[in-house]
Amino acid sequence: MIRILVFFLVVLLLGVGFAWLADRPGDLVVTFAGMQYKVTLMVAASAIVAIVAAVMLAWWVIKSVVASPYALRRHFRARKRDRGYQSLSTGLIAAGAGDGQTARRMIKQAEKLLNVDQEPLIKLLDAQAAMLEGRADDARAKFEAMLDDPETKLLGLRGLYLEAQRLGARDASRHYAEEAALLAPNVEWAASAALGQKTTHGDWDGALLLLEKQKATKQIDKDKAKRERAVLLTAKAIETFESDPLNAKSIAVEANKLAPDLVPAAIIAAKALFQQGDLRKGSKILEYTWKKQPHPEVAETYVHARLGDSVIDRLKRARHLAALYPHHPESSLAIAHAALAAGELKEAREAAEAVLRSAPRESAYLLLADIEEAQTGDQGRVRQWLSRAVKAPRDPAWTADGYVSDRWAPASPVTGRLNAFEWKVPVEQLGSVIDYRDEFDEALATEPVRPTSPREDLKPLIPAKSVVVETGKPISKEGTDDDKDIIDAEVVQFEPPAKAREHPVAKPAQTGDNERIASVLPPFPEKSVESKKKDEELVFPVPDDPGVRPEDEAERSNKKFRLF
Repeated sequence: MIRILVFFLVVLLLGVGFAWLADRPGDLVVTFAGMQYKVTLMVAASAIVAIVAAVMLAWWVIKSVVASPYALRRHFRARKRDRGYQSLSTGLIAAGAGDGQTARRMIKQAEKLLNVDQEPLIKLLDAQAAMLEGRADDARAKFEAMLDDPETKLLGLRGLYLEAQRLGARDASRHYAEEAALLAPNVEWAASAALGQKTTHGDWDGALLLLEKQKATKQIDKDKAKRERAVLLTAKAIETFESDPLNAKSIAVEANKLAPDLVPAAIIAAKALFQQGDLRKGSKILEYTWKKQPHPEVAETYVHARLGDSVIDRLKRARHLAALYPHHPESSLAIAHAALAAGELKEAREAAEAVLRSAPRESAYLLLADIEEAQTGDQGRVRQWLSRAVKAPRDPAWTADGYVSDRWAPASPVTGRLNAFEWKVPVEQLGSVIDYRDEFDEALATEPVRPTSPREDLKPLIPAKSVVVETGKPISKEGTDDDKDIIDAEVVQFEPPAKAREHPVAKPAQTGDNERIASVLPPFPEKSVESKKKDEELVFPVPDDPGVRPEDEAERSNKKFRLF
């Protein structure tokens, strides 16, 4: 645009100049070699302009002819380079799309058109193609070759880091990341990996220093940097709490100020304050955290704040803490645990049952088993609560990248990511009890109906809504609490005696359902006379506990019930 404006400006000036000369007539007299030449000013000016233009045109022609070989070479070289970069671009796109065959073909074309030593992208594409073709050793060798070139060293470290992570070699991946962090501290992936490496080895001061460098270079925002600093300080305070409690107190209090909602920071700060005799400040920290997120470890620390408190005093502290966040399952569990320790079994049972009404979980059933053992000693009821705990939803736990831990940690043991642990319910695993009702109904719909057994006295009495466990034994899912015991028989007894029919477990299905089930099940063998006599003597075919001897059942243990 500027060149166009300059061109128009020059033309305008020439026009103005010629118009000025035309308005002022005059003659130009030139004497040369005894001859006198007389022309007008307009002709003289036009001649001068023409001579200048001719000289410039002649110079351009001569220059073009002289420089034409170099121009031709440059043209063909640029064309070849453009074709090479086009092949390289196509190869990179193919590698990104997972087309290794096309990527390999484009590499060959690019190597012919470009200088391999001067173009590092060819090396990168070659390594990616090797990874797509499954040649991991060749890919690693190519990445290692990049380490010799200062321009491609960081690229080679990145490739080796990703390859080590893919193979699960955590130590090797962290080594490459730490080396990359020394080479380029502003690279985010390298700095994060190096931070995880220092955290894993307990180098808290080095991790804090590296975090400050990341904050100074603006690799992470201020809020994230503050949170991660609180996490590192919390881990350092936990590690130094036993050896240097006074220093751990200042570190933990700083961590709690940076992240008041970080539960481990609040717990270690409160423990350090309690050890120094500052009960009021430590309790305030735990109460604030409890209002934000009720946590069982917070309740445990708050209730046992003073070592010399009686169980009644601890129950009072549990009631006070629960009042800060009423109607929450953790509040009820805190009261239940404290009441059980204090011998207030009625209050403990009510609190535990309140948890079952709002949010059933495994710990509530285990707690009720402890309460049942202490209050009634009924082993049948105790086993009932334990069996329910097996099938109950799991309690929240510290989880990071699929890894479940009983204790909080500053970084994930899987990826090394800082501040990865979260307090949440882990992913549920498949239990040992499998419900085959849908498949059984589908089988009834597809199986041909066979004639009903001619013996009307062998109509099966099968509880409704039964499920099948791995042993093939039905479990009733209806009735009272006692209905959850496993029936020790492959099929429920036919036509049980009157006493058995009066038992709440014996809920017969509809007649139509019995006929459908009888048509699918294979015919049962004829019972002998002795077997029928034994059946008449049975009250109900549910054993109390086949795996417990009477003499062992008589000796009650005072230990708390745990599933595992």
